[in-house]
Amino acid sequence: MITSTLGVRSAVTVTITASAVLAGGLFAGQAYAAPPTPSITAPGGFVMNNGTGTTLYGKAADTRRSTGSTTKIMTAKVVLSQRNLNLDAKVTVQKAYSDYIVAKNASSARLIVGDKVTVRQLLYGLMLPSGCDAAYALADKFGTGSTRAARIKSFIGKMNTEARNLGLRNTHFDSFDGISNGSNYSTPRDLTKLASSAMKNSTFRAVVKTKSTTQKVTTKSGGYRNMSWSNTNKLLSTYSGAIGVKTGSGPQAKYCLVFAATRGNKTVIGTVLGSSSETNRAADVKKLLDYGFAR
Repeated sequence: MITSTLGVRSAVTVTITASAVLAGGLFAGQAYAAPPTPSITAPGGFVMNNGTGTTLYGKAADTRRSTGSTTKIMTAKVVLSQRNLNLDAKVTVQKAYSDYIVAKNASSARLIVGDKVTVRQLLYGLMLPSGCDAAYALADKFGTGSTRAARIKSFIGKMNTEARNLGLRNTHFDSFDGISNGSNYSTPRDLTKLASSAMKNSTFRAVVKTKSTTQKVTTKSGGYRNMSWSNTNKLLSTYSGAIGVKTGSGPQAKYCLVFAATRGNKTVIGTVLGSSSETNRAADVKKLLDYGFAR
């Protein structure tokens, strides 16, 4: 009887242990299973871990496409790369900048001719309301040459030099703001790498994560006026941990977004190009960020 009882106990023990192992294996498998790869409607997308540079997702990641105002990431990067940059240096708003906005029917920071605006303020005007007038002012300020046309050409040249230095082989700029003359293009992978590099600059990070700002600028008469700008990047208000980066849109570019978010010690950064609507763009970006953080 004693032997029989021990045998029963041993059998029960073995059964329980085996069940525990099976259950543990099942639960462990569930815990470490890779999340399903998302399906996005945008024709191009790319996501990477910003800390490691590891690719997390790609869809036509190296296909060249029009970029719209995501071009302004490079505009800002070139400005912030200038030696001995004085962010508080003042730039006088020229009539040419406002004339350009009207002629191109372009997005505007609503700069007023004669006002004196600092370089820092122009960066906010560039990246929040996506001001093409602010982009023009910065290109005119930081290009070199005796004429405005020469300075603009010089600045765009600096943008392309920076692209080459970053190894962005599928990127070319023909404008300072993304209003293309036919050869302004990049790829999801290249724009993500560009943004990752730009985000190393503290001023850039501070600007692109700002939802709205009011800046006091000096008027032509020596007085002051307040300029208020809101960020076109709605991701900052709709996705927990979002920290940037830049929207873009246009007839050729459709709807684009270079995006970044941080949760815990992980930053996910990426790009979608060519979305058919703002709604689809937002849905795609949320899918990609969720996927990036789950990886």
